[in-house]
Amino acid sequence: MSKRAAFIEHINQGYHFKGHFITLGAALLDGEVLAEAPVKIPLKTLNRHGLIAGATGTGKTVTLQVLAENLSEHGVPVLLMDIKGDLSGIAQPGEEKPFITERHQKMGIPYHTQKFPVELLSLSEEKGSRMRATVSEFGPVLLSRILDLSDVQSGVMAVIFKYCDDRHIPLLDLKDLKKTLQYCTDVGKSEFEKEYGKISTASTGAILRKIVELEHQGGDLFFGERSFEPEDLLRKDHQGNGYINIIRLTDIQDRPKLFSTFMLCLLAEIYATFPEEGDTEKPKLVIFIEEAHLIFNEASKTLLNQIETIVKLIRSKGVGIFFITQNPTDIPSAVLSQLGLKVQHALRAFTAKDRKAIKLSAENYPLSDYYQTDQILTSLGTGEALISALNEKGIPTPLVATMLRAPKSRMDILNDNEINDLVTASSLVKKYNEQIDRESAYEILNQKIARAEEEEALEKSRQEREKLERSSRKTTTRRTSSSSRQNPFTKVLSSPTVIRSVLGILGKLIKK
Repeated sequence: MSKRAAFIEHINQGYHFKGHFITLGAALLDGEVLAEAPVKIPLKTLNRHGLIAGATGTGKTVTLQVLAENLSEHGVPVLLMDIKGDLSGIAQPGEEKPFITERHQKMGIPYHTQKFPVELLSLSEEKGSRMRATVSEFGPVLLSRILDLSDVQSGVMAVIFKYCDDRHIPLLDLKDLKKTLQYCTDVGKSEFEKEYGKISTASTGAILRKIVELEHQGGDLFFGERSFEPEDLLRKDHQGNGYINIIRLTDIQDRPKLFSTFMLCLLAEIYATFPEEGDTEKPKLVIFIEEAHLIFNEASKTLLNQIETIVKLIRSKGVGIFFITQNPTDIPSAVLSQLGLKVQHALRAFTAKDRKAIKLSAENYPLSDYYQTDQILTSLGTGEALISALNEKGIPTPLVATMLRAPKSRMDILNDNEINDLVTASSLVKKYNEQIDRESAYEILNQKIARAEEEEALEKSRQEREKLERSSRKTTTRRTSSSSRQNPFTKVLSSPTVIRSVLGILGKLIKK
């Protein structure tokens, strides 16, 4: 048997699945496209997570788009985190160009254009349905990890949450949390310490500084109401296609703290609210995190541990997570080991450091009799990738160089009018873009501070009044006492005997 025939048999055996699957492209061997060896991915294992990696310009975003389209067609909703702003075109059909038609003919895969149901979401002022969460939903543990607090500071945060829970004081946004920290170390200090003990002003000051840092990265826009409900990510259109939910993040790519905060909050909320699914024929939801290195570069050790835990557990909820980045080494090894599907586009070896990184990347893939992995990684063309997946039994499939199919939708962004049309037609925009600012910790504690100040003013006024009254009584007493005291001369003159004597003398003088 020839090398070519042996390779085709090898691939077809490794990529033969009984259940639902999506076709990503056709195998490559020695530069030849083999239409007889289609490269397929079973839907059943897409909740085992994945990686799309490669240098800039090698086709990562297009691969993401192809995967999202195929999932949508199979009724699987998708969540895309669009940091570069080039994914909104999925809402419009693509353009059938000669080079695309020729490419698909080589692969033996029919090509047609198509648009997909899209919902635009936003964490900031970008157009789309606003995604928010309350401080209470985060809880003290997750919030402490995101703010990278020390053990002592985390303890303070837990006590602050307990104080608010006991008094039914809602913590909705960051100004609520800041006001509570200030109240418990100032006006409400005696009330707080009586039940919860003393807390260090140094600790509360450090926490406040961390909160301000998060605010400056846009956290004040994210925290608040109405809270986004993860179930709204699971919608399908009237044809049964899963919605492709695109979070527009172009204006927060330089604010990784907000990005990682949102991502971890969303994953935690999904894990907490979605029921256990077990092994299903296809995922319930697939999440694609673009520019994933922004999360891991900024994450503390405790935050990384939290991400690793969620990645391990969330697949039981039927949710798959795909990380998109330039190099697999951007992903912590503990997380990388959890990823079942790996799509590796070309890497560039410009420096000794690059060559070392390529060798490390090659070690993440199964050994192959047909490829020298570290060499082929530098020779792949745009739209080509090395693929390793899991079959339906969870066993890694053979490593295969693949020519990837083209997206059916537009490989470009929507214009302003098209974006406005999507936003206008969205039911989620009507649900989540209403401004809500109900009474919460900020207003409640400000009222308590105002009452305390009013009571203090009244007490001060009462004390002043009493002081004046005491002073007035003393003055009156002195006057009374002064008037009642007579000197000896006055006392003699006022004697009855003296008065009779004086009157007698006056009478005799008159007679004369």
